[in-house]
Amino acid sequence: MNDKITKLSYNGTINLQGKLISLQKPLIMGILNLTNDSFFDGGKYINNVEKAVNHAKEMINDGADIIDIGACSTRPGANLVSKDEELEQLIPIIKQIRKQFPDTIISIDTVWAEVAKETLKEGANIINDISAGQFDDELFKVIGQTKAPYILTHTPSTPDNMQEKTNYNNIFLDISKYFADKIEILRNMGVVDIILDLGFGFGKTIDQNYFLLNHIDDFKTFGLPILTGISRKTMIHKPLEITPQQALNGTTFLHAFALMNSSNILRVHDVKEAKQCVQLFKLIENNK
Repeated sequence: MNDKITKLSYNGTINLQGKLISLQKPLIMGILNLTNDSFFDGGKYINNVEKAVNHAKEMINDGADIIDIGACSTRPGANLVSKDEELEQLIPIIKQIRKQFPDTIISIDTVWAEVAKETLKEGANIINDISAGQFDDELFKVIGQTKAPYILTHTPSTPDNMQEKTNYNNIFLDISKYFADKIEILRNMGVVDIILDLGFGFGKTIDQNYFLLNHIDDFKTFGLPILTGISRKTMIHKPLEITPQQALNGTTFLHAFALMNSSNILRVHDVKEAKQCVQLFKLIENNK
């Protein structure tokens, strides 16, 4: 990367419906999948409110700062589900988590404006959209109206064919332009808090994923917090010739690398291990 690029560290806050959350210390986002076909834990918590809430409780007790709930798999090759299907799965879980854990931050993994609107009404705080508004023209408008923090992900296409879209002229410049264009639209829509997600595994080869992992820090040119979602993904288990279930050690190693490269939020399946990673990272930072 060009050494003349101005990198802006993000040590500020995000506004959750009037409550300011500091990002001076990296946050842990625990994944709660309400889907049949997630690549790691699909089917475990679908149609079972009690089991899903218990898993959220376990992640909160292990140190999760955010619970990210998704009712539609966005892994490469997956098909999107309807808004009604998502809401049927999401609303009961949100209500119970909000009731039992009123201070926990809830993020909703969705691409639909209606799902975003209804879940925010029920007490969700953040919208995590892998599509960057590409699948629903109304989504940015809802985010602007509600002032909810928004996770902007780089995704070149829909999940069913995204892995056919891995040709870039210059992956850093192409993704930077993508973010710049989307950020301008979001700002014009009134969106205040934007979090960037480089979209590891979404329309990227394994080598491209590792290039981006090495250059997370260069995306600080936007002066925005960065979320990294690499937990147990193909970029880890495929090179090691293991399964996603065996990829915890590799995930933890790469989480440490992401933190060293200025990630502000880690989106993870294994909260306890990620939390320990953050704790040790802070010790390193405090004793330079």
